Amino acid sequence: MTVSAPNLSAPDLEARIQPGLEVVERRLREAVSGSRDLVDQLTSHLALAGGKRLRPVLTLVCAQLGDPARALDEAVITGATAVELTHLASLYHDDVMDSASVRRGVPSAQHLWGNNRAILAGDVLFARASVLIAALGPEMVSHHARTFERLCIGQLNETFGPEEGQDRVDFYIKVLADKTGSLVATAAHFGAWLSGAGEEVAAIVSEFGERIGVAFQIADDVIDLASNGDTSGKTPGTDLREGVDTLPVLLLKRRLAQGTIDEDGRRILEALDSDLSSDEALAELVAALRRHEVLEETRQMAKDWSMRAIKTLEPLPEGEAKTALIAFAHLMVDRLA
Repeated sequence: MTVSAPNLSAPDLEARIQPGLEVVERRLREAVSGSRDLVDQLTSHLALAGGKRLRPVLTLVCAQLGDPARALDEAVITGATAVELTHLASLYHDDVMDSASVRRGVPSAQHLWGNNRAILAGDVLFARASVLIAALGPEMVSHHARTFERLCIGQLNETFGPEEGQDRVDFYIKVLADKTGSLVATAAHFGAWLSGAGEEVAAIVSEFGERIGVAFQIADDVIDLASNGDTSGKTPGTDLREGVDTLPVLLLKRRLAQGTIDEDGRRILEALDSDLSSDEALAELVAALRRHEVLEETRQMAKDWSMRAIKTLEPLPEGEAKTALIAFAHLMVDRLA
């Protein structure tokens, strides 16, 4: 599979990082194999299914902020590969937690091989990511470990839900920051740090990464309802059927608690408690949410988080790397058009 850098409004930079992205893809394929055939089939399942490789792209772009001679060196490539491998590991675990049947347009690992094997496959991939990180020194090992802790804490918090009296929307955003933002932040941090950009720049792009990770996931909540399924890779409204409250539903429930909900919103919440096993019932509910202003409110929240991410970049010097990061931020929400 050929992986190309996205349009980052900086053609020269895109050309510079493309060779690095190709090396990352080769290293990734090597990392998901190397065991017996049946195990390799399982651990390579999602990597071979594709993916945008947004995290390695972000690592390579942020490496452009450091020493040009180190922007594509072994450490940067290793960091970019390890981050994507960690992401793949988390997807195996997520699909078990969510009982997902489809991932990236193909049957999920847990659907094909069962929960136990899918969990172990995720563990194997995380172990292999950790081996890669070990070559980068103790500071990167510590950073990677803290990131993986946040991924797990985010998943645990999602299963427990908010405490009594805690705002559910704020809680949901915190879960997104832990489950998605933390690893995107690490991807950016690795690129800047490993290329010698320095602690201040690494901190700036790390904050950028966390905010853009949240924006990406909020945008996904919109796409899961507003798309025809080709974009999200799953049937629109699947989360609704499974009783998973994504941001549009949480915003409606906040309005209900505040006494500001309209009649259409009240009917939507009532429908959520009804039998959604039939495709017709689910389609009607999805259509109602598409018509309600709460979907546009969610879309605007994604855009707001993207703009907050861009604002984080203000201290960086003008140049191709900053231009590319701004374009990257816009790409995360341009999918909403």
